Amino acid sequence: MAEHLLFLTGRLAHARLTRILEGMAAGFTWEVVDIGVKVAALMTEEIIRRRLPAPVHADRVLLPGRFRGDLAALAAHYGVPFARGPEDVGDLPAFFGAAARAPDLSRYDVTIFAEIVDASALDLAAILARARAHRADGADVIDLGALPDTPLPQLEAAITALHGEGFRVSLDSADAGLLRRAALAGADFLLSLTEETLGLADGTAAVPVLIPATPGDLPSLLRAIDRRAAQALPFLADPVLDPIHFGFAASLGRYLELRRARPAAEILMGIGNLTELTDADTTGVTATLMGIASELAIRAVLVVQVSPHCHRAVAEADRARRMFFAAREAASLPVGFDSALLALHDRRPYAATAEEIAALAAMIGDANFRIETAADGIHIYNRALHAVATDPYALFPRLGVEADGAHAFYLGVETAKAEIAWRLGKRYAQDEPLGWGVAAPAPERDLSRHTLAGATLPTRRRKGGAG
Repeated sequence: MAEHLLFLTGRLAHARLTRILEGMAAGFTWEVVDIGVKVAALMTEEIIRRRLPAPVHADRVLLPGRFRGDLAALAAHYGVPFARGPEDVGDLPAFFGAAARAPDLSRYDVTIFAEIVDASALDLAAILARARAHRADGADVIDLGALPDTPLPQLEAAITALHGEGFRVSLDSADAGLLRRAALAGADFLLSLTEETLGLADGTAAVPVLIPATPGDLPSLLRAIDRRAAQALPFLADPVLDPIHFGFAASLGRYLELRRARPAAEILMGIGNLTELTDADTTGVTATLMGIASELAIRAVLVVQVSPHCHRAVAEADRARRMFFAAREAASLPVGFDSALLALHDRRPYAATAEEIAALAAMIGDANFRIETAADGIHIYNRALHAVATDPYALFPRLGVEADGAHAFYLGVETAKAEIAWRLGKRYAQDEPLGWGVAAPAPERDLSRHTLAGATLPTRRRKGGAG
């Protein structure tokens, strides 16, 4: 039997919600109840208990996404599950589509090496602090980078301390002496050895990351691989990704050639030569390289986040590996699984069309300003006006709030956010922070600031005004 859903809403959204549900090919039956408030997001637990009689004849009750009450308490009171829907009613079709698919993003098969490139310049406390931050972003292995011609006296102590906190550790150096010290101190990986230096790992548990003896020399890498494989010892192979205009395209070809030549080899790709050495937002670069890794079964990546524009590189690689794993398992394009890498643009930037906003504006009977965006710009409306512009400065003279500094400030903040979202093609929702995906973690949601004078309708009514 199909699930029967009860949607609770307010007067302004009732007609639109009903129209959307009627247009959906839903796999459930439904009923809409107007709970008696004008704006659906303003309903409270107390209002629901007072105006929704028990028992509820539904399998589930769906509330607006901005409802802030206790769902568990309502479920206990009525004996049926309560849940939040999307924040905008226009997102209901996508909401139910996403719920039906519910991708599992907990799984992945790529190990992230996060490099601390200046480990030789840091004391032990700083190394541990950096490692903890990388682990919080998704790193699996902490790679200690040794600066050229710089001693690393804290190497052994760092390896011991990192192991003590559960980290796996690698050393990245061209210094044979440092590499051997790291192997003897218990490093888990050595970056990077060639067929000529492979002996530095002998007699230890360190897994070598093998590279060509000279740049681009794939045959030498294959020889090193075969030597290690003949001993039945583990290794990772890295043909080395070169920067753009310095062999990038050819280096990509070497990864493909290596996979064809050694189908079972474990491969590592260092993606920092693209992210660090390209003036482009790293989310797209990371997504592309992680997509290549997914297709070629490259199960380890070395990530660097030194340049300011790369400060989220580890977290981006973590979200990318999860998304691509889920898409590959589903034999699907990597679309609709996770929006974390959509930092600057959204697939559905507008919750409503200009015509739908105009229809809603015509129903407003109070002075409280609502702000939305559509393809034609920023809409701000209340019972007295409905203005549209692409520049907040063009809106301000029509709002009549010059004498109310607090409210003018609030509207300035919100219309500025709306302009940023509109120009980038991002989703804007009044009173909500803009979403930047993994590029900038969302702040804690604190709507209490909107109870300050000048912001919300209920506060201004207590002060004797409106809107």
